[in-house]
Amino acid sequence: MSRLYAPTLKEDPAEAELASHRLLLRAGMIRRTASGLYSYLPLAWRSLRKIEEVIREEMETIGAQEMLVPMLTPGELWHESGRWDAYGPELMRMHDRHDREFCLGPTHEETFTDLVRNELRSYKQLPVTLYQIQDKFRDELRPRFGLMRGREFIMKDAYSFSATQESLQECYDQQKAAYARIAERCGIRALPVVADSGQIGGDTSVEFMALADAGEAALVWCDCGFAADVEAAATTVSVTEGPGDGTLEKVYTPGLGTIEAVASFFGFPENGTRKSLALIAEDGTRVVAIVPGDHELNEIKAVRLFGDYHLMSDEELEEAGLHKGFIGPVNLPQNIRLVCDESLKASKSWTCGANEVDYHFTGACPGRDFEVDEWADLVSVHEGDPCPHCGKPLKGARGIEISQVFQLGTKYSEAMGATFMDEDGRERPFLMGCYGIGVSRTLAAVVEQHNDEHGICWPVCVAPYEVEVVPLDVHDEVVWPIAESIAQQLVDLGIEVVVDDRKERPGVKFADADLMGFPYQIVCGKKAIKNGNVEVKVRATGERNEVPISEVASMLAEMVIPQRA
Repeated sequence: MSRLYAPTLKEDPAEAELASHRLLLRAGMIRRTASGLYSYLPLAWRSLRKIEEVIREEMETIGAQEMLVPMLTPGELWHESGRWDAYGPELMRMHDRHDREFCLGPTHEETFTDLVRNELRSYKQLPVTLYQIQDKFRDELRPRFGLMRGREFIMKDAYSFSATQESLQECYDQQKAAYARIAERCGIRALPVVADSGQIGGDTSVEFMALADAGEAALVWCDCGFAADVEAAATTVSVTEGPGDGTLEKVYTPGLGTIEAVASFFGFPENGTRKSLALIAEDGTRVVAIVPGDHELNEIKAVRLFGDYHLMSDEELEEAGLHKGFIGPVNLPQNIRLVCDESLKASKSWTCGANEVDYHFTGACPGRDFEVDEWADLVSVHEGDPCPHCGKPLKGARGIEISQVFQLGTKYSEAMGATFMDEDGRERPFLMGCYGIGVSRTLAAVVEQHNDEHGICWPVCVAPYEVEVVPLDVHDEVVWPIAESIAQQLVDLGIEVVVDDRKERPGVKFADADLMGFPYQIVCGKKAIKNGNVEVKVRATGERNEVPISEVASMLAEMVIPQRA
């Protein structure tokens, strides 16, 4: 350790919010170069290489082939796919000296599609799955959380090319199973959840979410096996009927412009009210969207329906003849499209705004008192909503996305003219799949799940070193030779060892050992050695045992080797 470049920090960095960010900085494993840009120091790099090796082994198992394409991508390929403008400002664009457009790849669907479209010509050559492990770039508006959301990051991305849907499904299932094994081998507890495909596109997608209290993504899951990102989950929300006998009645509700106030006034749950949101769709259409009062409009689902929409401003509300806090489906002004959440379809007694300041309706009934233009899935699913598979209440969790698999279909191959000859001699577009793993994010996810108040608790499978030998006095003529001997025995047995040969006080060595989190510590002190023993500490549990010097190397090998990924 006297030669190890791992400058530790005694205090928590002010900018670090997540445990992984804080501990990777404090343990001398990463350093910030600029906002969203990090250098990986030797210890972190050793762990990253182990994660990459796990990925390579699993990809080899399913026949995926590793290669490498340029980070720099010609803009013309992105124009072909239609993503140059659609991807948004996160795409790092630039011009070369000849004023040609390029971008730094955040993902490489276009590059791989271009690569194979003139090479794979026959169905007999398919399926093919190609992958790479490479730096990626996104010009994040607010880079944060260390390695979780940076502007440069390491990712494994794979692309499959198939002739049939059955072949695509097989490639997809193989990758999904491999991703589950990768998470397990890296010591991560992850849920496969139904996900939104985002800018990648495609119809079928599953994310692997590492469960963590600090995770950015909100999840719902059930013991039956269902799990989904709340952005993508669909279910029939339970709603309450309003008060009264179902007769339409206008009620004076002065100043009650919020769901909470209306529910309190009528004395029933918030899901007995109907929340109305006025918006302008991408095509300029005025829309009122109605959801159960205790739920929110899901932005992802709304974009699918309305395009790049926005909520009406006060001026736009006035122009449309709507009144903030008192909007409802009855007596809507003309030329407003009414879209309601599917969970409200069976409800026949709505409590809702009356489209008149300080008034609400009770007993409003669709089909009798107003007509719905479209029923759609609009809401974000909550903990406690019924599971769409078994009906039991869903449980909530937070997660860190570490990987995702997509079925792209012909989204890119059609746009880019990437075709092959099928067995009937017809030109057909490739059926594609896309499969990504955030390698640097996986490192952070491991630390999020494996830490305590003292530092990191690396699982053996991805630890920078497996065992740390801690001689308490490097000048002692007995302690130091024994520490050296034990370290050499471990090396001879194939164990990765770091020796704390620094001339530091024992307290400093113990604190750094716990902070860096090597799985096993062998403490060599005068007192124990005098009795023919050394102390072995298990970092994850804090368990300590005195072990005979003659047995410690073989005992550690028996403990470490089975835990390797």
